[in-house]
Amino acid sequence: MSMQLDPDGYQPPKTGLWLLQGLVLLLFLIFLLRFWFLQVHHGTEFAKKSRDNRIRQAQIYAPRGLLRARNGELLAENRPAYGLGIVREDVKDIDASLKQISLWTGVPLENIEKRYKKGRWRTKAFEPLLVVPTLDFSQLAIIEANSLDWPGLEVMTRPQRYYPEGELFAHILGYVSEANEKELEAIKELDLGDTVGKQGLELIKEDTLRGTKGLRQMEVDISGREYNSQTLEEPSAGSSVSLSIDLELQRIAAKQLEGQAGCVVVMNPDTGELYALVTTPSFDPNAFTRGLSHKEWGELRDNPKFPLQNRVIQSVYPPASIWKLLMAGLYLQEGIDPNETIKCNGKYKLGNHTFRCWKKWGHGPQNLTDALVHSCDVYFYEMGQRIGIDKIEAFARKNGFGSKTGIDLPHERSGLVPSKAWKRRRFNQPWQGGETVITSIGQGFTLVTPVQMAVFISSLLNEKGELLKPNLFKGAPKKVQGISPLTREQRAYIVKAMQETVEAKRGTARILRTKKAIVGGKTGTAQVVKLKIDANDNRLKNEDLEYWQRDHAWMAAWAKFNGKKFVVVTMVEHGGGGSSTAGPMIRNILNYIYENDK
Repeated sequence: MSMQLDPDGYQPPKTGLWLLQGLVLLLFLIFLLRFWFLQVHHGTEFAKKSRDNRIRQAQIYAPRGLLRARNGELLAENRPAYGLGIVREDVKDIDASLKQISLWTGVPLENIEKRYKKGRWRTKAFEPLLVVPTLDFSQLAIIEANSLDWPGLEVMTRPQRYYPEGELFAHILGYVSEANEKELEAIKELDLGDTVGKQGLELIKEDTLRGTKGLRQMEVDISGREYNSQTLEEPSAGSSVSLSIDLELQRIAAKQLEGQAGCVVVMNPDTGELYALVTTPSFDPNAFTRGLSHKEWGELRDNPKFPLQNRVIQSVYPPASIWKLLMAGLYLQEGIDPNETIKCNGKYKLGNHTFRCWKKWGHGPQNLTDALVHSCDVYFYEMGQRIGIDKIEAFARKNGFGSKTGIDLPHERSGLVPSKAWKRRRFNQPWQGGETVITSIGQGFTLVTPVQMAVFISSLLNEKGELLKPNLFKGAPKKVQGISPLTREQRAYIVKAMQETVEAKRGTARILRTKKAIVGGKTGTAQVVKLKIDANDNRLKNEDLEYWQRDHAWMAAWAKFNGKKFVVVTMVEHGGGGSSTAGPMIRNILNYIYENDK
C-alpha cells in the first residue's frame, strides 16, 4: 500500500526556522553589545587614540645663550643645523630604512643601529628618534628627494653651536657636544641628541646657557605628513654671557705665540678682570660640535704639544727667577737688611756641591735690589739657606701658591710647594740642604701655573695686597681669595725693584723700557733638565740642545698707564731665555695697550 502526500495540506517542521531566526537575533545582539562596548564603554579612550594618531606633539629646541667678548663681539652663537630622525610607528621596515640611511649619509650601519637601539627606549611613541645628528646640504637634498618612498623619516632642524673665532678662544669657551648617558641621567631636561657643555665656560655655565624647550602640536595625515600646527609652549632661550676678555688684545697676544707652545695672561690687578688669556697650540672647537672623526681625535690626543691643554691653568712649571720676587718678600718679612750685600763670584758652595749663578763670572757685591735687578742666583742661594725650607713653604702658601686660584674654568691645577713632609711622603727620603738652595731660585720641585703668578704679581700692585680670583666675566664683582702677608712698604719695595729691573742699564727686563708708561718686570729661565756643560766649563746654548731639553722662558710684568694698571705674564715652553723670548712678546702686548687703551 502506498502513501500519498497532500501538497496542499503539508506543513514543514518549524524547528529549523526558529533556530535560524535565533542565530540572526544572537548575532544582532553580539554586534549591538560590541557597538556599545566600543562606542560607549571605551568610546572616550578610543577617541583619544584616534586623535593621537592624527595629532602629534614635538619639542621646539631652545637656542643656547650667546657668549660675547668685552665689547660685544660674538664668540659663540647658534646656527641652524639638520639631523635625520626616524618615527618608528610610521616606518614599514626599520632594518631596510636604517640601511638606506647609511647609504645616503655614509655613516656606518653599525653606528646607526647602535644609536637606534640606544635611543628607542628614550623616545616616546610618534616622536622622531635622532639617528644622524648632522647632515650636510647634499645629504639633505637626497633625503628630501626620496622622502615619499621612505615614510617615517623626518629631517630635524636644530640649533648648532658655532664659534666664529675658532682656535682663539677654544681654551676659554670650551665646546659643546652630544650628551652622554651619564649626562642624560643627571639632567632630566635633556633628550637623546641634545648637546651640553663639555669644556671651558660652556661646561661651567651650562645651567645659565641652556634654554628651556617649547612644545608644538600638529595634525598629520595617514602618511604622517604635517598639514597644521600650533605652538603650545614657547621655547625660552638661554641667558647670554659677556666676558671680560678684549677680543683685539686676545688676537695680539695670540700672534706673539705663533709657532710656540706657551701662554699669555693679561689681568687687571685691582679687580681681577682678565683682559686676555691665550694658550697655544690650540684646537678648533667647531670640530667637536659637528662631530670628530676617530682620525681627527687621534691627531689631537697624540699631538706632542698637547693642544687640548689649557696651559694657563693646567700646566705647571718651575717658576725660575720670577720666584725671586716672592723670596725677596720673605727676606723682608724675616728682617733681613735689604742693604746687606752678598758677593757673587758665579758659584755657591754647599758641602761637596757647587751651585752656579747664571752669570759665569759673577755679579760682584749684591744687595737685595741689585740681586733682583740683575737676577743674581748666588744672593738668593745664600739668603734662602739662612731662612730654611719650612719658612719658604709657609710663606709661599700664604701668597696663594700650592692652591687653586678659583678661576671659572674646569680642571685647574694647584701646582706644588715642596716641604720636608711632602718629600718624605713622596719619596720616603729626608730633605737636603741643596734642595733649599735651588728652591730659592724657583727650581727643583717647585711648580706653579701662569695664572697663579699673575695673581701674585697683582697682589703686589693693588691697594691692600689682595689675592684676587681671576675673573672672566665683564662687570662681575671682585672676589678676594686671600691677603698677602706682605706690608704695604714691603710690596712697594718689590714693585720698585721690578721698575728698576726695566730702567737700569743692565736690568734683565730692560727690553720693556718706554717713555709711554711706568713699567716693571722680572724675567725667568726655567731649566727642565740638569745643566749641560761643555768641555770648557761653559753652559751649552739652548739652540745646541734638543727641543725638549731647552729652558722655559718666563716673564712677568706690570704697567701703569693712563690711570690704569695691567699685569702681563708670559710663559714659552722650551723658548730659551726669558728676556730674549718672552720679553719681546710682552713689549708688543704693552705697546698695543699704550696705543689703543682709552
